[in-house]
Amino acid sequence: MNVINEAGILAISTRLHRLSEQLRKDGALIYKAFGIDFELKWFPVIYTIYQKELASVVEIANEIGYTHPSTITLLKELEKQELIVWKKDKQDERKRLFNLTSKGKELIEKMKPVWELMSQILGDISDNQNNLLAAINEAEEKIANQSFYQRALQLKKFKVKINFL
Repeated sequence: MNVINEAGILAISTRLHRLSEQLRKDGALIYKAFGIDFELKWFPVIYTIYQKELASVVEIANEIGYTHPSTITLLKELEKQELIVWKKDKQDERKRLFNLTSKGKELIEKMKPVWELMSQILGDISDNQNNLLAAINEAEEKIANQSFYQRALQLKKFKVKINFL
């Protein structure tokens, strides 16, 4: 065991980052092995559009939890690759709605078997994937209600009050 692993919960961010980086690196290799030219950073946006069929920038940003500017950057990259296209919303001319192009739909069809394979492998890696996903969901929900930083400040104030007693 290394120092980071021994740090336990204190190093959770580092360990999740390390795991994420490994999964991203291997994910890119898997797509490449299947002859799919795809940037992993595009996944949340293109998957959201695939699932929703038609979605605005705000809807996509909310779904993936990215900022509006970050989402727009990814949308522009996908447009440049001719994987998505947009049209104006009939009810609100200011709103752009994105959907897959035929090239985007073809890519999704090529990716579906790879996604099934990845899901199976990730399930095998995490013997109890439901517990892992439940823990992630719980942590995300709690942090959405009160951030890690906010909790730290609250605890700091509480400890300061105790020290004065």
